[in-house]
Amino acid sequence: MLKIQEIREIIKLVDQSTIDEFSFEHEGSKVELKKFKQPSTESAVAVQTIEPLKQAAPAPQAIQQAPAQAPVQEPTPAEAPAPAASETQEDANLHKVTSPMVGTFYQSPSPEAGPYVKVGSKIEEDSVICIVEAMKLFNEIEAEVKGEIVEILVKDGQLVEYGQPLFLVKPE
Repeated sequence: MLKIQEIREIIKLVDQSTIDEFSFEHEGSKVELKKFKQPSTESAVAVQTIEPLKQAAPAPQAIQQAPAQAPVQEPTPAEAPAPAASETQEDANLHKVTSPMVGTFYQSPSPEAGPYVKVGSKIEEDSVICIVEAMKLFNEIEAEVKGEIVEILVKDGQLVEYGQPLFLVKPE
C-alpha cells in the first residue's frame, strides 16, 4: 500500500513530466493519473473567431466582415486590461495552494470543530489548512508556504480536482 506522501510525489513527478498518463499497480493497489490539457487563450480566441466565419455564407463576405467586427471588439478589451493588469500583478504576488488530489474539500477536522484557517489567518509551511477526502481517506493538506490567507477559493464540502486552487496566500 502506498503512503499518501508517496502518491503526492508521484503526482508531482507526473505533473512536471511530459507524459500524459501514468498507471501503477502494487499489491492490489492501483494508481492511475491522467493529465488534462487546458486550451490556451490563443486557441480559445481562434475558436471564437472561426465559428462566426463558418456561419457566414461565402468566404469573401466573411473576410469583409472580420475587419468590421474587429474595431467594435477592440474598445471592450482595451478598457478591460487596466483592471485585469492590476489583478494579474496582485495574483502574481500571491501563492496558490492547490489540491494534490481529486476529492472533497473540508475546512475543519470535524463538523463540530472550527475551520483550520480563515481569511487573515497567519500560517507556517507545515500548517494544516484543510482536509481533502479521497476514497474515505482524510488527507491533511499543508500550506507549503509561510504567509497570510487572503482568500478561500472553495466551499466546505465542495468536490475539488487535482491542481485546483484552494487558497490564495500572501507569502511573507
